[in-house]
Amino acid sequence: LRAALEARLAQRGLPLPVLWGNRNWTPYLNDAVVQAFQCGLTRLLAIPTSAYSSYSSCRQYREDWADALEDSGLAGIVTIDKVRPFFNHPGFVQPFVEGVRDAVAAAEADGLSRDQLEVLFTTHSIPTADAALSGGGDAYAEQHRAVAEYVMAQAAPEVAWQLVYQSRSGPPHQPWLEPDVNDAIQAVRGRRGVILVPLGFVSDHMEVMWDLDTEAVETAAEAGLWVRRTPTPGVHPAFVDALADLVAERVEGRPADQRAAVTAPGPWYDVCRPGCCENKRLGFKPAIAGLAP
Repeated sequence: LRAALEARLAQRGLPLPVLWGNRNWTPYLNDAVVQAFQCGLTRLLAIPTSAYSSYSSCRQYREDWADALEDSGLAGIVTIDKVRPFFNHPGFVQPFVEGVRDAVAAAEADGLSRDQLEVLFTTHSIPTADAALSGGGDAYAEQHRAVAEYVMAQAAPEVAWQLVYQSRSGPPHQPWLEPDVNDAIQAVRGRRGVILVPLGFVSDHMEVMWDLDTEAVETAAEAGLWVRRTPTPGVHPAFVDALADLVAERVEGRPADQRAAVTAPGPWYDVCRPGCCENKRLGFKPAIAGLAP
């Protein structure tokens, strides 16, 4: 994805280097910041590979960037901004539309009718307290539902669907968003097949390949259901072009009414409000990239 984005930016007349940094694995964000500075780069634009608004998918990255600048000694020398949450950019959504269409066609080829199918849009569960504070209030779930509604309207409006969650962690007594994908599969009634759509993920990784391709598929098989998992955006040309477009928005200073978005409330904002998506359980931490600490 990094190489594909760098190539697409160059094709669009934006020959910018694309560096790679991770929160939980090498190369770490601190490594990326140091690498940028060593290359003479002091203004960075970050693209989190999470499309939605929440603490873990947005605010926590901004806290991590603040830590990276402090730990590297580059605070006040290197600046980091970010692209907007891109959940409703058409290039992010299009691969899911195609995936649902293809999965429905495959089910029909195997003898299932549309009224015998149910689409389960899956995303990472988060604590309900975090969800309530996301994007100013419940944005995390609302953004997913808006995208799911759009995908179904474009791909298969006659097919039933629901939003479900996966990969929860934390103490058992702590409330997280539900239903879990496996519970939802077991609760399916009057259907012969399910389609799993990893709406909360941009690429195949362990939480997709294990939680869905292994555990959820096994749950469906035990329930006697036909099952198909649709692809993540990955390096789909529409998604790569969407990321390049998000960069171009910031480079050009493109106004909101000229930015692409397929659902209400339109393109999400670049600069987060103070307190947006803050994790009240962990306490306040300074965050950068458009958020006053």
